[in-house]
Amino acid sequence: MIGMAVNLTAVTFWICAPIMVVLGFGMVLARKVVHSALCLAGLMVALGVLYASLNAPFLFVAQLIVYTGSVMMLFLFTMMLIGVDTADELKETIKGQRAAAIVVVVALAGLLGFTVLHGIVGPSAGLAGVNNAAGGNAQAVAQLIFGRYAVAFEAASALVITAALAAMVLSHAERLTPKERQRERAERRVRQFASDALPVAPNPAPGVYARHNAATYPALLPDGTAAPGSVAPALEARGQAVVAEPALKLPAQSLHNRLAAQAAELDGRPRLMADLPDAAPALTAKTDASAEADQEVEK
Repeated sequence: MIGMAVNLTAVTFWICAPIMVVLGFGMVLARKVVHSALCLAGLMVALGVLYASLNAPFLFVAQLIVYTGSVMMLFLFTMMLIGVDTADELKETIKGQRAAAIVVVVALAGLLGFTVLHGIVGPSAGLAGVNNAAGGNAQAVAQLIFGRYAVAFEAASALVITAALAAMVLSHAERLTPKERQRERAERRVRQFASDALPVAPNPAPGVYARHNAATYPALLPDGTAAPGSVAPALEARGQAVVAEPALKLPAQSLHNRLAAQAAELDGRPRLMADLPDAAPALTAKTDASAEADQEVEK
């Protein structure tokens, strides 16, 4: 048997490298943005494992905490808030944007290829030697950041801060009218009720008089019809709102018909009955059983 020394760094590389390649293709070829973001997060975790195998603990911790733990999770939360079902706008808003992107990609590919070629052909001092000379990996990285590349590092940090301030300024909108106070809002609603018969109370909450409390289920009026404005317009535009559900309308309409029949029996005047939708026999029997139980309690 020929003995072979097992290099842990090489084993880690040959395990993580194919996974990173697959995740990279998945990030580019995935149809959904969330799947692309998850593939990128997995790729960053595998890259952090490679840093750990190369005795670079500072880069390993920075890769996992800063990039994977903070930046990627921020991307995911942002996509969850703004929604991922909307179609992407493929029209170029900046003239020459596609050509500039191609030039930048080619330049980055050339820079990456030159760096890899220099690492293969050029002389290498070795990571262990550099770390031992500086007293550790974190110390070596600190000497490079705050020593040789201090100006570039401070320029990059200033650029990031400027971009954050610019985003805040662009997202801020000046009010064209003064902010409406609570008393002014109440007076306006009373005036609208007197002139246009608009409701004074706020819009109904979703799920009121319904069988579900989700935001996609509309509120039901006593006659069983869906209350307008009880579902967010964004959910209706996406087609996620439950609008015509017989199981929702049946309990409210059955109760309305019971109350109308009792009122007609008391004063002798006919009442308008709601048309009950077609529902499952089990649900209808359950509603009838509830009505009989209520009548027994009233007696």
